[in-house]
Amino acid sequence: MHAPEEGKLRVGFTELIDLAAEKVGGKALLASDEFFAGKENLLKPGRGVFIPDKYTEQGKWMDGWESRRKRVPGHDWCILQLGLPGVLRGVDVDTNHFVGNFPEYASVDALEVEGSPSAQSLVDAKWTRILPQLRLQGGSRNLFPILSEQRWTHLRLNIYPDGGVARFRVHGEVRPDLTRLTHANGSVDLAAAENGGTVSACNDAFFGPKDNLILPGRAANMGEGWETRRKRLLPGFDWIVVKLAVPGSVERVEVDTAHYKGNFPESASLEGITLREPVVDFANAHDLVWTELLPRTKLQADHRHDFESELKAKGPFTHVRLKIFPDGGVSRLRVHGRPA
Repeated sequence: MHAPEEGKLRVGFTELIDLAAEKVGGKALLASDEFFAGKENLLKPGRGVFIPDKYTEQGKWMDGWESRRKRVPGHDWCILQLGLPGVLRGVDVDTNHFVGNFPEYASVDALEVEGSPSAQSLVDAKWTRILPQLRLQGGSRNLFPILSEQRWTHLRLNIYPDGGVARFRVHGEVRPDLTRLTHANGSVDLAAAENGGTVSACNDAFFGPKDNLILPGRAANMGEGWETRRKRLLPGFDWIVVKLAVPGSVERVEVDTAHYKGNFPESASLEGITLREPVVDFANAHDLVWTELLPRTKLQADHRHDFESELKAKGPFTHVRLKIFPDGGVSRLRVHGRPA
């Protein structure tokens, strides 16, 4: 039976961004064995699929990372590079569809190293154990909180003794190079996840996760943005709050509705605020006084909207709130400015 504190962590950390995901630049660098299924599958989106009649020359095709049956002492492992270095709050070792071939146990080691070291050079690096060897369940999301406060750049997933894992999620908080960010000569995207921006809250994320709004690059399809359900009680609006990487003055804003054609918002507005204390419940924080940056402005389908002269205030701000009227999808929000 898990302690109440652990239960709270289990619920909370899965809401944080996946620092290892393929779509944020995460990479599977090296594995001790990937005979049946490649290590790259660990970081792909979704939970993995199962196709009963699909086989390869090696055997049954599986949507995950799977090593052969070990006939010698030892265990298998996979070294991963985080796309977004940061502090870990929990991991999800997902054994979806691996039921007779999942590992009995798993553990996680971590490393902080700058630059681009070769994968082979990391094998004998000085790793730190951040998750002890724990029992796994087959066909399940195995959620484990991480209690380390250190910043990490690489992880090693160890499985005992062998077997298959469908996906490996690493939830946490981005810790960018703040010296580089605060000494930047030009403007930077203060909202970007790679710079340390985080989505604090939103009122609805039925079709598209909230964190998609601030991920790197442009969305590849409609599934890679933030999208709310259809609003049936009008008038009204949906909203999302982004905590900027550092307090800053806003110079230009980009609202990208890429791929949203029959479901883009009719209009949008943007507000800013400076908060000295954290707010836990933005939905009910009615006493907050927001400053209008961008008045309610009509949007277009599948379009990159740039706003500069239209901005009514510059800040500095610690948070921004995007409102969309009445509902719909936005693929990316960029808040270009200068750290205060």
